[in-house]
Amino acid sequence: MTPRRQWLLSLGLALGGVLLVATVGGAGILDVSWVAPTTNSDGSPLTDLASYRVYYGTFSTPCPGGAFFQVPSPTPSPGPNETVAVRLIGISTGALYYLSVTAVNAAGNESACATPWASAVARFEFVVTPTGIVNFGIVGLLGFADQTFTVQNTSGGMVSGAASTAAPFSIVSGSPFNLGSAGATQTITVRFTPTLIGAIAANVNFTANGGTVSRIVTGATPGITPPTIAINSPTAGPTYSTTSPVLTLAGIASSLVGVTQVTWVNSRGGGGVASGTTIWTVPAIELQPGTNVLTIAARDTIGSTAETSLTATLMGALAFTDDPLTAQNTIIGAMHIMELRAAIDLSRLARGLQSFAWTDPTLASGNTLVQAVHLSDLRTALNQAYQAAGRTAPTYTDPTLLPGVTVIRATHLNEIRSAVRALQ
Repeated sequence: MTPRRQWLLSLGLALGGVLLVATVGGAGILDVSWVAPTTNSDGSPLTDLASYRVYYGTFSTPCPGGAFFQVPSPTPSPGPNETVAVRLIGISTGALYYLSVTAVNAAGNESACATPWASAVARFEFVVTPTGIVNFGIVGLLGFADQTFTVQNTSGGMVSGAASTAAPFSIVSGSPFNLGSAGATQTITVRFTPTLIGAIAANVNFTANGGTVSRIVTGATPGITPPTIAINSPTAGPTYSTTSPVLTLAGIASSLVGVTQVTWVNSRGGGGVASGTTIWTVPAIELQPGTNVLTIAARDTIGSTAETSLTATLMGALAFTDDPLTAQNTIIGAMHIMELRAAIDLSRLARGLQSFAWTDPTLASGNTLVQAVHLSDLRTALNQAYQAAGRTAPTYTDPTLLPGVTVIRATHLNEIRSAVRALQ
């Protein structure tokens, strides 16, 4: 058997900062470079270098075994201090990535992973300003108003794309755009041309290199009209069936004088204030088995209200996001915990127990860090349901959870999901 060859590589990164935008797609980038190897592990000259494998992932040890892409070697015999540089594209903006590199020779032998590991936050290839909601103000019928946005290249490579929106907004100038260097900008003019009385909101989407940045635009036309509100996710229809115990609603609301608050209530229990007004979201509504009438109400600055509703039916066997969770692949997030909380509370209520007093009752996706205490809560609440059912409590991997030490893994949540389903 041909002995495994090894090389030592020095890995470095050229990094950018995190750019916060209203909505982003998968066009994050990272620039990575390393010093090419010149000798085999036995000290002999390296003469058959074929390629490199750049391993990357959002977990701390993606090399080997994680996602990678192949980079051909410019030469089979690199010279001293020869640097190789490549760019990762299409990754999630704002996510922390861990990277390492291996070398592969012509026979397909792969070296050990380069150390030390490198880590960095992926940056976006372009930004759009302004970043907040852009209000065109009050415009009369048959009139119009213009606002401008600036698209800027932050990557250094070519950024090509276009802007789009929906009537009564339109793109007047500046699209499509081609930004050939870092810092290059393009001004895009958007026009509001109302045709109906009332207030309206829409998105202006800036799409380039596979990613999208969206900005919210609003405008109004004089007239006395009540507010309007609509649900557009998970459906724009009046009914929705699901096997997930947690449901997120989202939609839009508008008023000539401005929407001040959007609220929600579930006919089966629960209610509160939505996040946002013109563009609103209600995350993690816990559904009860059967029919749940979810009513959403908008209130404007003069006290006028409008309502809409969605009849959501929780059916059949429980369904979970990312099922099953995959070790070293699925990123454990707030939604995974919230779904299990809802499912466990259903099991508790069915056995005469009250809903559990969860630590951090509302976990916000992308904001709340999932901790050992959250996993401990799930186990405690579920064990109590098992006890009430007269059944032996499940056994768990890592039975002793240490705050700040225990890392929540896919296997931990898969175990709880299986135990919840076993109580159905």
